[in-house]
Amino acid sequence: MKRPGIPVGSPLQLLLLACSFALAGYAGVRLLDGDWFGVALWFVGAALLHDLVLVPLYAGLDRALVKAAGRRRDRIGYVRVPAALSALLLLVWFPLISGRVAGRYASATGLSPDGFLARWLLLTAALFGGSALLFVLRLRRATKQRPPAAH
Repeated sequence: MKRPGIPVGSPLQLLLLACSFALAGYAGVRLLDGDWFGVALWFVGAALLHDLVLVPLYAGLDRALVKAAGRRRDRIGYVRVPAALSALLLLVWFPLISGRVAGRYASATGLSPDGFLARWLLLTAALFGGSALLFVLRLRRATKQRPPAAH
């Protein structure tokens, strides 16, 4: 009889896991080499900002969205998904969108940092537009499949 326990996985999975930990450790050592206090402060600040400010903010927004949807809660995903993806893109590209690291970006890459705000806005519009199109198509298909009402 097999005893329950922690599944180990194949030797290839264990090797890949060990390699990923080694790579993460190497990246951490390289990252902390120049300014370990600044990086540690950034991580702590990001965790506090996320947990104390952002989680209550987007939980409240989601609660308001659910309340506004009323009985049509199945349609909330058409707003949640593009909003979450847009917020993620904003979070990742915020230093360039805000222009705070424009000089450093230009000197490191040789590329112009202009246009990140416009591209993020276009991507956000495309995400919401695609979601609206998908909603309309699914709503149209659902109304075509519904049998006609008997009078």
